[in-house]
Amino acid sequence: MKSALVAVLGTLLLLVGVALLVLPGPGLLLVLAGLLVLASRFPKVERYVDPVRDQAMKAAEQSVSSPLRIAWSVLAGLALIGAGVLWGLNPDFPLGGWSTGSSLMLSGVVLFVLLVWSYRRVHGRRSEA
Repeated sequence: MKSALVAVLGTLLLLVGVALLVLPGPGLLLVLAGLLVLASRFPKVERYVDPVRDQAMKAAEQSVSSPLRIAWSVLAGLALIGAGVLWGLNPDFPLGGWSTGSSLMLSGVVLFVLLVWSYRRVHGRRSEA
């Protein structure tokens, strides 16, 4: 039962992560999370974790590599939250309503959380060196 639950959760995270690679959201990190969950129960999956982790960490470092990138990321987060409010308030929009709006707003909030995490990780490592 536990293996089945881990398989379902890991696969769900992996599939959502793959979808978010092309949609707004933290796709690579969800792919990594899905692989980590699956690797906890299925050792053969572990060989995929390190390459995805490396790519996710590179993307995190690149996202805060310059003030211009940080500014664009903040603007993207604000745009996602604003679009989420618009979609939530206008059910006549394509896929309009709060289900789409809340997912857009959540993507914006997650972007801010990941931006702060990336900034602290990169600049914390620089100050230690």
